[in-house]
Amino acid sequence: MKQISAAILKSVIQPRPQESHKGTFGRVLVVAGSATYGGAGIMSASAALLTGAGLTTLASDPVNRTALHSQHPEIMFIDWHDDSLLRTTLVTSDVVVIGPGLGVDDFAWQLLQRVLPQLSEQQVVIIDGSALTLLAEHHEIPDTKAQMILTPHQEEWHRLSQLAIPSQSITANQQVLQKWPAKTILVLKQHRTEIYQQTDVYQNTTGVAAMATGGMGDTLTGIIAGMIAQFKKPLPATLAAVYLHSLAGQELARQQYLVLPSQLIAMLPHLMWQYQDRSN
Repeated sequence: MKQISAAILKSVIQPRPQESHKGTFGRVLVVAGSATYGGAGIMSASAALLTGAGLTTLASDPVNRTALHSQHPEIMFIDWHDDSLLRTTLVTSDVVVIGPGLGVDDFAWQLLQRVLPQLSEQQVVIIDGSALTLLAEHHEIPDTKAQMILTPHQEEWHRLSQLAIPSQSITANQQVLQKWPAKTILVLKQHRTEIYQQTDVYQNTTGVAAMATGGMGDTLTGIIAGMIAQFKKPLPATLAAVYLHSLAGQELARQQYLVLPSQLIAMLPHLMWQYQDRSN
């Protein structure tokens, strides 16, 4: 198992070229946030925005529109019942997040089934939260051409893999992942998060108990999306995102008993500026 260190940030985070525009830094679509769990979608989309995605869109229940724009008017909004607009945005996105606060009702399952098959080989889809639970309930590996990144916590991985938490060893996790398409990345969230792709296994080295609060996982999905949208290479960008997410929490916890996702999100641009590669 390889340990992730701060070196991954300098390797991945590059200074922004002077001749660039918003399209240079990628398009992220977040499909998330039911009427009950709207905050999950807002946190995920906000994290993508503050990580530097050039264009970020949230497709969500319409009740969440005002709350989103009161915080971040920079994020575009789609009513996820609008099939035509959702389809148009899907095909023009570089990275799609689906699952945070999605819910597990029939509509959520139908939405998941509509979104995944429309994605192409050039796209990356990050599957999180409720979407993972739905796949586990229906015993399905998604029908999609996009590269998949799975971001379960250990109980969600239990549901999806049928591995009880004490049985989630490196070997057992790798064996289950072999049933998925070859490029699939597994981000197994835990005390020291583990990242798997085929035979490669990485372990995060940052993070503190102050981060144990609702919305942290939703925030991580947005950071991963924003990093991939900008820096293109899914595995290094995912490793950098996991490290950055926990590093931000660790820095805030130096003077706080509890770290809120919204505080962590606000800190992302500062840490990225600090750790960008200035060697060129």
